[in-house]
Amino acid sequence: MEEPLLYINVPGLEHYPHVTYTWVIMIVLAISSYLVGRRITLIPEGGGQNFFEAAVEWIANFMEENIGHGGSKYMPLIGTLAFFILSCNLIGLIPGFISPTANINTNAAMAVVVFLSYHYIGIKKHGIVKYSKSFAGPIWWLAPLMLPVEIIAHLARPLTLTLRLFGNIKGEDLVLIILASVFPLLAPVPMMFLAILTSIIQTVIFSLLSMFYIAGALEEHH
Repeated sequence: MEEPLLYINVPGLEHYPHVTYTWVIMIVLAISSYLVGRRITLIPEGGGQNFFEAAVEWIANFMEENIGHGGSKYMPLIGTLAFFILSCNLIGLIPGFISPTANINTNAAMAVVVFLSYHYIGIKKHGIVKYSKSFAGPIWWLAPLMLPVEIIAHLARPLTLTLRLFGNIKGEDLVLIILASVFPLLAPVPMMFLAILTSIIQTVIFSLLSMFYIAGALEEHH
């Protein structure tokens, strides 16, 4: 199968287009945030501020519900991931562009960030000794059994985050390419709506699982 035409080619990165488009998305999000931040007023006057305020408020409330009281303070991490993942998912729907999340390396990097972050949050909240004891289970004589099980379960988390997002977005892009080549006039439109829905769902799933991991790290263990 031929690769789609890439409108942005950076010398030296021809074989790593996901890196190019990752930087494109980061630059666009940074500039958008800066422009909206400059124009913030007490009473919103433009659509940009209304959109960002609504998005931030929704994410904050969503995090409070799933993490618990004070969960919104982790919004910089979850919110940044959510905006970035959604942008990465959707950019691949533009003809000639590709989704960085259709590359396993992009997703693995985000999954590792989540993995390290929630362990750091747990250690900061409980201390390294108490947090480490949570891996041994509630009954001391079950520790030899529970410890390896817990370690494997935690190591599997970044793997599942990576593969779930990669598989769905890569599969979505391949289906769009195949259908567009076979039915260039009929298939793309309904598939485009389905792809947008998939992109949103995968963003929510990644963000929601990240919140669950943080909530688990903050939970009091006895």
